[in-house]
Amino acid sequence: MGRTVPTRPPDIPVSHLLSRYLLHFSGIKFAGQYIPLTLANRYTMNTNRAVANNNEFGHSEEDQFREGTYSLLAALLRTTPDTDMLCALGDMDLDTQKSTDMTLAWNALKQTAQTSTFYHVDDEFHDLFIGLGKGELVPYGSWYMTGFLMEKPLGLLRRDLATMGFEREPNVCEPEDHVAALMEVMAMMIHSFDSSVEKQAQFFNNHIATWMENFFSDLETAKSAQFYRSVGGLGKTFIKLEQTFLNMPV
Repeated sequence: MGRTVPTRPPDIPVSHLLSRYLLHFSGIKFAGQYIPLTLANRYTMNTNRAVANNNEFGHSEEDQFREGTYSLLAALLRTTPDTDMLCALGDMDLDTQKSTDMTLAWNALKQTAQTSTFYHVDDEFHDLFIGLGKGELVPYGSWYMTGFLMEKPLGLLRRDLATMGFEREPNVCEPEDHVAALMEVMAMMIHSFDSSVEKQAQFFNNHIATWMENFFSDLETAKSAQFYRSVGGLGKTFIKLEQTFLNMPV
């Protein structure tokens, strides 16, 4: 039986900041409030330790962009993007007057999405991350930092996640140091007014800056990558930008 490909609705909205639009594909309950996040069915928050302010309009445009980009990368690295998402990526309204590294990376993703199909991207995703026994890349922090899965970096991550109130859902088998899970955690930290930039920087420096730029570089040059080559380029550029932003003197 062939794979079913969802079709694009005729009135799909396209935002100037596409990443903010993509946040609304699914969601979780966080401190009793609905928070739009793409990886919501993977991880939950212990609401006894963390409290979210649901006034999302209080976030700066900069933080909305950061949150949305983290969530978009999480969605693309968790599972194959469906036809709706590929169409939305291909319809992005970008500022072509600017030639920053981020603009160029977004434009590369847009152009690649315009020529990609669900079937091809689905095959590519499996070749990269699943394969017969193991994909071309292993998207886990422990693997990149030690060469093995389930090592000390994962234990340190679990300790910090527990302190912040994150816990893995019982039906999830993947370790918490999967690249998509870490992207989602950063998105939730930015969304929560309870997580200061200092807390974001500490988590980023301890669990993301230590390996993720290397992962995105590998994704950008992977033999199986076509659509995901542009995802790797966007991720690498964004991680570099975040490293600069989060480590600026206050």
